Amino acid sequence: MTGTARVQEWVSRPERGSLPAIRLGIWAARRMGRPVARLLLYPLCLYFCLSSPAAGRASRAYLRRVLGRAPGLADQFRHFLTFARCLLDRVFLLGDRTEDFEVTVHGEQILRDIEARGGGCILIGAHFGSFEVARAIGRKRRRDLPITLLMYEENAQKIRAALSAINPSLATEVIGLGRADSLIAVAERLRAGHFIGVLADRNVQGKDLARYPFLGAEAAFPQGPFRIAMMLQSPAVLMAGMYRGGKRYEVHFELLAEPAARPLDAAPWLDTVMRRYVARLEHYCRQAPYNWFNFYDFWA
Repeated sequence: MTGTARVQEWVSRPERGSLPAIRLGIWAARRMGRPVARLLLYPLCLYFCLSSPAAGRASRAYLRRVLGRAPGLADQFRHFLTFARCLLDRVFLLGDRTEDFEVTVHGEQILRDIEARGGGCILIGAHFGSFEVARAIGRKRRRDLPITLLMYEENAQKIRAALSAINPSLATEVIGLGRADSLIAVAERLRAGHFIGVLADRNVQGKDLARYPFLGAEAAFPQGPFRIAMMLQSPAVLMAGMYRGGKRYEVHFELLAEPAARPLDAAPWLDTVMRRYVARLEHYCRQAPYNWFNFYDFWA
């Protein structure tokens, strides 16, 4: 099986399960509260550890790189549990229950400066911690702060369904990639001052990839999110929402690139910005190693 096939196979399985998991989280949270719902995650994660050997192998392979030692079963369980906790917290974060959390924000001035200039930006994240915590804090501090998610159309449909179950007002804040009008929709929202969130550490189509050193070996990263920022002459800002345990999160914003002036040769600009992104992603993975949620052979 090729690396691309592994990505496609793993992504299809969790995404099919993610909506029922979110609905279970909604049911548990609304009827029993977050503390009790979190207790239910322990048997669920144990079941996942026992029933998903491929994900377990991928978890151990990643943890071995990021921890610099052979991971034990407790490390793997903690990895799955961190993922489950972040998934459950979506119910509260997207349901405007930010008062349940302690969130520290670093680099917020970067977004304030962009907003003051009247423009939007491309917020480039990863399957790391929680992207939702940044969106929830933005909604809390500025009720009219427009944040839109950009993702592949198949996943976009599932995410819209999940958002409708949690907070119907958020379901329209998703743009599906792959449609003829996707780039036009992004450009229109950027002109309107929207912040466009996209995750840049996975590409299920296996196209337009570039390989960079990541945690000791080369891995493939999609160029698409960075091409969009370059083509639309938008600032590119890294966003990392680290889960720190309990009810604590840290949100970090870093400027990856100012608006590009559409160079004749895009390769040097793309290479510089992508290397910066991958290096900073590695930095945050080492800071919070159990926060990275790509459960497939990422280095294939």
